[in-house]
Amino acid sequence: MTPTRLEQLLEFYKEDPSDAFTIYALATEYLKIDTQKSKEYYELLLAEHPNYVGTYYHAAKLYDELGQKDEAEKVYKKGMQISRQEGNMHAFSELQQAYNKFMGLDYEDD
Repeated sequence: MTPTRLEQLLEFYKEDPSDAFTIYALATEYLKIDTQKSKEYYELLLAEHPNYVGTYYHAAKLYDELGQKDEAEKVYKKGMQISRQEGNMHAFSELQQAYNKFMGLDYEDD
């Protein structure tokens, strides 16, 4: 029997629970089936791997979807700060666009 993607990721996590990419992959995989579990993995990344820039967009979006607007705003802002510090302007731009939309500041040309 072939293990599922989730089973494989959990095995990788068991082998190395400090690997940021594996934690991120678990958070993303759980997003499809268990938002609370996904949130736990995103929060683990935010706490233990704050420079893992990819986390911020998805974590903030999840907080927003869960109705945790204040937390979403904090995560967007922290993500923009970290991505700038890391020199990752692509991530910064994506976070800024998402943040602006979240705040209702995305202006459409008519």
